Amino acid sequence: MTSPPLEVRDHGDLLRFSFDDVVRYSGRSSIGGVAHGFKVMERALPLLDGGAAPDRVDITIVSAFGGGGARDAFEMVTRAVTGGRFRVDADLAPDGPPSPMGRYVFRFSHRTGALVQLTLRPGLVLDEFIDLAARGPKNPAEEQRLADLKQQMADLLMSLPAAEVYDAEMLQP
Repeated sequence: MTSPPLEVRDHGDLLRFSFDDVVRYSGRSSIGGVAHGFKVMERALPLLDGGAAPDRVDITIVSAFGGGGARDAFEMVTRAVTGGRFRVDADLAPDGPPSPMGRYVFRFSHRTGALVQLTLRPGLVLDEFIDLAARGPKNPAEEQRLADLKQQMADLLMSLPAAEVYDAEMLQP
């Protein structure tokens, strides 16, 4: 399955971003985080402005996940990092699914008042990945294994519809 491009507006102009676009921006060292960021936006963006492509300057993101790949994905598509509309809050979801860099929980809000929380579904991130990434690889073999696990995770996430990767819950602002 190929994921559809992410669509946002920039002062009225429709912009489309493929996964490959985001990978070219971020690079491959955090490919798993890029895939998480892409899938989170694939799930969240249609919920923010009644199904229309939201204007990216109207999107704010709070993340319990501090990974650079997801941050890069959010920046490329929404410009939220540069615009001061992105922040990491480790306390956002203390019981959310664990990652090596926080929790796989994200909140997107929009000027329309829409607020959606996205939580990773169980079984999509291997414990081996979390353990190895959290402690850091100790030798070249572990570095290669971590790179392989990141790529496997990205491949899995990108092969699934966003609704099978992230649950979405509309919250009251």
